Parts: sequence; C-alpha cells; structure tokens
Amino acid sequence: MGDQTVVGFGPHGIAASAHGQSRGSRERAVLVGVDISGRVAVRHPGAQAARLASEASQGSGLDGEESGRPVLTAGESAGASTALSADASLVEFRELVESAGALVVAQGMQRRSRPDAATLIGAGKVEEIAGIAAANQAHLVVFDHDLSPTQLRNLERVLPCLVLDRTQLILDIFARHARTREGQLQVELAQLEYMLPRLTGRGKAMSQLGGGIGTRGPGETQLETDRRRIQRRLVHLRGELESVKKIRRQQRQRREAVPVPTVALVGYTNAGKSTLFNKLTGAGVLASSRMFATLDPKLRALELPSRRRILLSDTVGFIRNLPHTLVTSFRATLEEVERAEVLLHVRDASSGYGDEQKSQVEKVLGELEVLDKPRIEVLNKIDLLTADERAGLASRGLVTVSAHTGEGIDGLLKAIDEVLTADPLMDADLIVPQSEGAILAAIEAGMVIHSRAFEGDLVHLSVRGPASLVGRVRQGLGNA
Repeated sequence: MGDQTVVGFGPHGIAASAHGQSRGSRERAVLVGVDISGRVAVRHPGAQAARLASEASQGSGLDGEESGRPVLTAGESAGASTALSADASLVEFRELVESAGALVVAQGMQRRSRPDAATLIGAGKVEEIAGIAAANQAHLVVFDHDLSPTQLRNLERVLPCLVLDRTQLILDIFARHARTREGQLQVELAQLEYMLPRLTGRGKAMSQLGGGIGTRGPGETQLETDRRRIQRRLVHLRGELESVKKIRRQQRQRREAVPVPTVALVGYTNAGKSTLFNKLTGAGVLASSRMFATLDPKLRALELPSRRRILLSDTVGFIRNLPHTLVTSFRATLEEVERAEVLLHVRDASSGYGDEQKSQVEKVLGELEVLDKPRIEVLNKIDLLTADERAGLASRGLVTVSAHTGEGIDGLLKAIDEVLTADPLMDADLIVPQSEGAILAAIEAGMVIHSRAFEGDLVHLSVRGPASLVGRVRQGLGNA
C-alpha cells in the first residue's frame, strides 16, 4: 500500500505519524467531492438576506443582484427549496479539512448517477486520484461522502496514502477541540462506534498509535483490533458518560430550585454563536472562524431588560450530514438544548446557503425532539450585508444582530424577554415603608420601576417584574 499513514488513536490528540511529520506540521490533502444525487443545481444571483426578508411574503423590494452571493435552487421543480449543490458542498468541506489543520493540494468532483459498490467513485477515477495523490505527495485523500467498510478497504489498497470519509474527518475535528473530560469521552465513544465495523483489513495499523488527521483521539489507551477489548471500552465509556449525566442532572436540579430559565444558542457551525455568547455575557469563550471551535457547553448568567435573569448556554454547532454517532454520543452535552425553555437559532445572514443550513439545524433539533420549543431566529453578521439588504430584513420585523459590532443586541434581549413564559412578568403597585431597606433594594435590583412617589415614611411604587419576586416582596410586606 506504499507509504501508509498509521491509523490509530494518539494520546490527547497529538502524535507523530508514519510520514515522519513533526508535531504541528500540516498534512497535504486531496479532496474528492461526490455527487450521486443527480440533482442539477441552478445558480441565481442575490443574497440570502433578500430571501430571508421575503420569507413571510413575496416581494421585499430588494435588489438581490447587488450582493453577488450565490443562491442555489434545485432545478428539478419550480418552487423547490434552496439546497446546497455538490460544488458548494465541496467548498464547505474544504473549510472542514482546513479546520482540521490540513493543506489542500488538490480537489476534484466525481458525478455519478449511482454509487460504485466497490469504490463509490469507480475504478477509473480511483486510478486518477492515485496519480494526483502521488504527484502531490499527499498524506490524505478525503471524501466528502461516507464510505462503507468495503469501499474504505478497497480504496486503501489502491491509493498511496490514508483514506478518510466525511464522518471520520468530523470526528477528528471534534477530537481536536474537545477540552473537558466529558467532551473527550463523548468523542472517543463516537470514534469507537464508527471504527468498530471498519477494523477488518486495517491489520497492524489499527493496533499502533497514530498522528495527524483521522488518527488522533482522546483515549488514554491505544486502539486495538481486538473487538472484545473495544466493546469493553465502549461499555466503560457509556458508564462514565452516564455518571456525567447524573452530575449534570444534579446541577440542573439545584438550578431549577430557583426559577432561572435556560436559553440555548443553537445553529449551524460557524454561524457566530460563540461570538454572540461573548457579546451578551462578556464570558470571553473561544470564538473562532474554524468549524466546531465550541464543543463543551458553556453556561453564563444574563440579565434581561426586565431585570429577569436567565442562564445562556452555548452549544456545539451543527452541520450538514452530522454523523448520527455524534448526536448520540453528545446527548449529555445536548441535554442543555433539551432542557432549555427557549432556543436561539443563530443564522448567518450573509450566507448564500442559509435555507439549507436552517433545514440541517432543524433536522438535528428534530432528532433531539425539541422542535416544539419556542425558537427565536437570530440573523447574525448583518455587518456583512449592504444597507438595502439590512433594511429589507428590518422591514420584515426579523431579529437581526451583529455579534461583532453589537448592533441589534438590545432588540434581541427584548425578544427573549417577550417569549419567556417561566416566571412571567407582571405589573404591580407596591407600598413599602422606607425602613424596609432590604425590600427596597430587592425591588431596585430585580424590577423595572415605572414611577415612585413618597408619602410620609412610605414609598409608592409602580413596578414591573418577575411574578416570583413580586410575590416574595408582597409576602415580606404582609399584603396581597
């Protein structure tokens, strides 16, 4: 098989490869896009913002020609929903590969009416890719498609380097970004579940430590071909993750003892969720243009204009064809989404493929059975839009923000305030003796005061605040 890169799980995601690469060096990758749908994609000029602005009604008055960003529609039938073409998918896939740290030296597309059972792309194309990989001294050939165990084995017999499919690449990126013990457990579980049926044919390579893309993993011991050992490891990981879930459940029960609702950020990867999270909370979590920069959930308190407090949760981004093993393995993390009262679906308003990204996010939310939860669509990155595009979005009453500049943040906070049902807001008239300093301080800190008047040693207040706080104040005053 030539100079074959070792396949395995390196300690903490860092190891040297069989190519002799030093730590931190970039691997050379050949990308292979695969279009088997038979769909003909038709490009139309115009921005995603123009389509978003006209979702509720036809004709927003926007000139979609101005932005020059491509919009894709399926050419098979009029009115078909916008979808990501194979070429656009390959562009996104290239971002994934570069997020994994590789240098893309060549890429190509294979279009077929049906997949080849043996190699997915056909014997002639495999020979062509082998030549390209050898000429470019590539370490990897990465397919924007999932490969069956048989296809993977057949391709590795012919190609002079390591072969990865889409799921393996995403698992590798998750392994790179997992920082907490919980995240590492979840990634290793997903990796082992995916690799278990693909052990046959990998031979000696699967029992060695590896390095580089597709070979890293957070496991503490090397992956071996002994299925029984892997199965025991899987049982152990599931047990540890169950312990994590129990701890999270206890933490959640303590939080729920005080009525503080949770609002979860969800969205396509690289939509700007972490940047928005930082802007809202000042948390300073990692915000990166690389895909899947956030894996471990972050929770921060946030005060709304009504003075109510919420917990804001930043979660892992979703992507087209997100491996089901990841959705399953990351259940412990995604429980924050399942338990949230409101979901903020953050969308990239500047993307030409926003509709496709939206549908993919909703597909994962459907798997989590949370589509019935209240959702606020937040169109982010409006600083990248033209003035006309932004005006069109505003005319439709959509929630628009720029997490980068802070524009629209106040409107977003008001929208969250309006949709929350837990601990609802109520108006009240209160009469508080000036001697009750603690009660006056609680009102000042937790309610919006509309008016204040003094009569002797009494303070007459017209307020709006959380029902729970109003009830506690009235109980403390001894009046209803």
